[in-house]
Amino acid sequence: MKTPPIIAILLAAFLSIPHRATAQPDGVGPINVGIVPQFDLRRIDSVWRPLLDTLTVRTGMEFRLDVPPNIPAFEKSLMAGEYDLAYMNPYHYLIAHKRQGYVPLVRDHGGNLSGIIVVATDSPISRVEQLNGKVVAFPAPNAMGAALVPRAEFARKFHITVTEKYVKSHSSAYLAVLLNEAAAAGGIPATLAQLPESSRQKLRVLHETEHFPPHPLAAHPRLTTTQRDVIAKAFLALAQTPEGSQHVKEIPMHDPGPASAADYDGLADLDLQAFYVEE
Repeated sequence: MKTPPIIAILLAAFLSIPHRATAQPDGVGPINVGIVPQFDLRRIDSVWRPLLDTLTVRTGMEFRLDVPPNIPAFEKSLMAGEYDLAYMNPYHYLIAHKRQGYVPLVRDHGGNLSGIIVVATDSPISRVEQLNGKVVAFPAPNAMGAALVPRAEFARKFHITVTEKYVKSHSSAYLAVLLNEAAAAGGIPATLAQLPESSRQKLRVLHETEHFPPHPLAAHPRLTTTQRDVIAKAFLALAQTPEGSQHVKEIPMHDPGPASAADYDGLADLDLQAFYVEE
């Protein structure tokens, strides 16, 4: 039976639409890897692409890097379950685990993380309370160390209200202070350390938040247990090689080791849901 022309046209149009491939349980299709964009996108690409290329050789699986333009875009894809693997902040993991069942594979065992609030070196501000009513730059509302925890502490610990300025990345938040567009900025020690020395010397850490477990690399449950084990073992083995170790440290992940859901159980005690912003 001959297909009517209009149906043939619609069918051809549908088949031409590009569909996001995700790893199937039998391993068919590329594994889509999402990275939370804490750093400049070129820097993330330079760190993660060689790692994933080497993991492809070691595991026989194809990995496709996906670095969204900003943290909210990453969150949208993560919460929709579009990533087979994702490197995310701890609170992203807590939400993504509940909504999609993501399973943590590896994390840094080199110590817990914290957020920081920085001001200009020559700023007269010496106490967090002095930020009341002032502009504070943040990468995005749900950047855990750089915004989520600081905003919660501003409200609960210091009882202040600030004017929030969201600028998409940690480096842009620091730049807002350097350009005198904000009185302070939220970040984390790792991203502050990545600034050029000339810029870093112009910033001063005003406050460090409470600590929390490091970012996990987590897998969507559509990856089989075998696939997850193979990826985790290959990643940790790669981190023991000289070249792989250097790339992993630039994630930053200084002492990579296995991760489990139990590592993040305590995050619920921070009660950050009131400060989490749904896009």
